Amino acid sequence: MIKLNHFAASIVLSAAAVAPAFAAPDTFTVDASHSFARFSYSHFGMSTQLSRFNKTSGTVTLDKAARTGTVDIVIDTRSVDTGFDTFNDHIQGEDFLDTAKYPTATFKSSKVTFKGEKPVSVTGELTIKGVTKPVTFKIQNYVAMPHPMLKKDAIGADATVVIKRSEFNAGKYAPHVGDGVTISVALEAIKS
Repeated sequence: MIKLNHFAASIVLSAAAVAPAFAAPDTFTVDASHSFARFSYSHFGMSTQLSRFNKTSGTVTLDKAARTGTVDIVIDTRSVDTGFDTFNDHIQGEDFLDTAKYPTATFKSSKVTFKGEKPVSVTGELTIKGVTKPVTFKIQNYVAMPHPMLKKDAIGADATVVIKRSEFNAGKYAPHVGDGVTISVALEAIKS
C-alpha cells in the first residue's frame, strides 16, 4: 500500500511539473485606439493614395507553446477616412464599399504560421461587400511584451496583403484607378 501511495504521489508531482507546458492559449482584445486598417492604390498612375478605417475591433488568440492561433477582425467600413469628406462618401457608395448594405468587412483566420516563436503570416477569409476570398497577410513586425502603461501583456503587429478590388465587386474605374489594393493593418491588442 505504501508503494502504491508513493507511485500515485510521483504521478501527481510529474503531472504538476508538466502542466505549464500545456498552458491555455492567451486571448488578446484589439486596442481600437491603436489599431487601424489602411489601404492604398494607384490613382491614374499619378500617385499612391493612402486612406484608413478609423474603427477596428476583434480578438487574437495565441498558443505560443503549440505555435497556433486565431485572428478575428471586424472593420467598420463606414469609418473610412480618405482625408476628404466627398471621397469618404464616394468610397461608401454602391460602386465601391456600399456601406449602407455592407457596414463591415471581416477577416477570420484559418491558420497562423510561426517561425520560431513569432507568427510570420496569417491565412484566412476576407469578406468585403459580401464577397469572401482566401488571403494571406504577411507579418512584417511582431512584438509581445508587457504594455508599458497598462501593465498587462500585449502584442503588436504590422501585416499586409494585396487584393484585387474587382474580385470584391468594387472595381469601378479599374484599371485607371488601380485594381490592386494593398491592405496594411497596424494592430495592438491587450491580454483579456
